Amino acid sequence: MARDKGKETIKHGDNIIAIIIYNTHADEGVNFLTPDDFPKQLGFLKHPAGHVVKPHTHKVIPREITHTQEVLFIRSGRCRVDFYDNEGNYLDARELESGDIILLAHGGHGIEVLKDVEIIEVKQGPYLGEDDKAHYFE
Repeated sequence: MARDKGKETIKHGDNIIAIIIYNTHADEGVNFLTPDDFPKQLGFLKHPAGHVVKPHTHKVIPREITHTQEVLFIRSGRCRVDFYDNEGNYLDARELESGDIILLAHGGHGIEVLKDVEIIEVKQGPYLGEDDKAHYFE
């Protein structure tokens, strides 16, 4: 199963639908898993005790964001994430559990809770509530 590899990229044609970092992932150093042109960058950092990241700030650089990507941190529990193409056709699904992280990059998604779940979500803002979403099935 992909979980043993620690990370997985789910594609549909040329589009990356999602990138998953399972709780078993353990690359050394700084590793970004997203293409450079993604509006949301997802990286995994692992450093030994004593490593120092020099104090810094990030420059103000105007960026144009054309679509929302979101990162979900599964804090506890278990859920299934269903993946859809842009037209609402079902593609695939993955079960995620405590400690897993997923970047939802393209296409659509739905989530079914399998065991009481706590999820931390990070995405570009501001969040516009239901005005931010286009549901496939009403």
